[in-house]
Amino acid sequence: MFDLDDTLHDASAYIFPVMNRAMTRYIQDTLQMEEHEACALRQHYWRIYGATLKGLVRHHGVDPYHFLHETHQFLQPEMVLVTKRLRHFLRTLKGRKVIFTNAPKHYALRVLDLLGIADMFELVFSVENTKFHAKPNIRGFRMLLRSIGAKPGDCVMLEDNPTALMTAKRLGMRTVWVSRHLKKPNYVDHRVNSVLALTHIQI
Repeated sequence: MFDLDDTLHDASAYIFPVMNRAMTRYIQDTLQMEEHEACALRQHYWRIYGATLKGLVRHHGVDPYHFLHETHQFLQPEMVLVTKRLRHFLRTLKGRKVIFTNAPKHYALRVLDLLGIADMFELVFSVENTKFHAKPNIRGFRMLLRSIGAKPGDCVMLEDNPTALMTAKRLGMRTVWVSRHLKKPNYVDHRVNSVLALTHIQI
């Protein structure tokens, strides 16, 4: 199971700054807030729920489909940084491969297409598929497991967000943290700077 943003590609460089501004503007317009208030609320819900959307739906009755549509229209090809050898690396990995992302389906498919790896995954399990129970919520994980007919013990989760890995570990999955932090928490089995480094470890 692969997360998408900041796992298979560097979304922090160009995509996340634009996405964050789009979400802040959406909150401003929808909840009639000043920019600094909207930005603080966006960050607050992300810290609590792992996704800004979850807080907006739960506490403000925001239509999740409208939010995702309005905040993910910005993507331009030059914003997606392609990692060399990524396709070759994925081809060498044994087993089934799926994407598990908090992003909307149309965005995830577009990014995978721009990365040139859309055909490498049997399933793209997006936030819509989780019925908006975004990672790290355990319900989204269970929905994915049911969808692919897999047991947690047979799965490996690759993710940049440690809270999502904590949930994966609780379920019994093996966990790989894609991060440049040197110290890994005890619920992380392996830490790598890049998914390409998986070739150097035994999962």
